[in-house]
Amino acid sequence: MVRRIVTGERNGRSTVLSDGPVGNTHDFVHVPGFRTTLAWKADAVPTLPHDGADPVATVTSMVPDPHGSCLIIVRFPPDSVMMAADFDGAAAGEEQMRFLPGLAESFDPDGSGMHRTLTVDYDIILDGELWLELDHGELRHLKAGDVVIQNGTRHAWRNRSDRPATMAAVLIGAAG
Repeated sequence: MVRRIVTGERNGRSTVLSDGPVGNTHDFVHVPGFRTTLAWKADAVPTLPHDGADPVATVTSMVPDPHGSCLIIVRFPPDSVMMAADFDGAAAGEEQMRFLPGLAESFDPDGSGMHRTLTVDYDIILDGELWLELDHGELRHLKAGDVVIQNGTRHAWRNRSDRPATMAAVLIGAAG
């Protein structure tokens, strides 16, 4: 679970408004080991001081509007999970539509995991190894500490290792 500490002001003084696990976390049933946590989402021009409301308690889209932003922590299982004989791609897709609104619709319908969003993403590999796949099969191997600046390009994340990998992604909404 991701622990989130949110600061704000009370009576003109900085303070911790909340400290605990993020409620908008989902462990996917149909993709064992896949977990997403929408840790925060901000409008294009956030109002400060923060009022203490949880901006991810109810979300209609994981993709921010232009100039808005969001922070998503993703744990990717090894690709072997999706290659298992009993993997149900249709059920996995339906679950993603329910728990990744806005993002799930950006995925290519062929189940390849390729997708494009109207965002600039700052992706930071926190743990494990991932492979960034771009068009025509171009791959880049990534390890903990590596950073990818994703400029609205079509891509997919692959985990060719035998253990989970975790990535933090800051998405900033862009104009198309």
